[in-house]
Amino acid sequence: QVQLVESGGGLVQAGGSLRLSCAASGHTFSSSAMGWFRQAPGKERDIVAAINWSGGYTIYADSVKGRFTISRDNAKNTVYLLMNSLKSEDTAVYYCAADRGQKYWRSSYYYTKSAYDYWGQGTQVTVSS
Repeated sequence: QVQLVESGGGLVQAGGSLRLSCAASGHTFSSSAMGWFRQAPGKERDIVAAINWSGGYTIYADSVKGRFTISRDNAKNTVYLLMNSLKSEDTAVYYCAADRGQKYWRSSYYYTKSAYDYWGQGTQVTVSS
């Protein structure tokens, strides 16, 4: 059974930083594209960033480019999201997601929720202004 467990969320002041982690188990992590999404109250769940199976390709939402960095450690089955210069509008529940692990990558596809087969439970990030 695939499990994705997020951690690292919390309360931070505007301008601060957080690093989210997502530990994966139960599937071939090193063959999987991984993504981070976020959902604010009353809004859709939107892409934040994604990374291909090898770490060689990444995509970012325009709203976080230059502030957030996605990375992965295949030896630890973990994907990270480093968030710098946080703003109040970054407040949301952040979700980790994974595809089925077929070493597939097409950048445009991984902006969409339909690219992902597994989801974590989410971790709350609150940025106070």
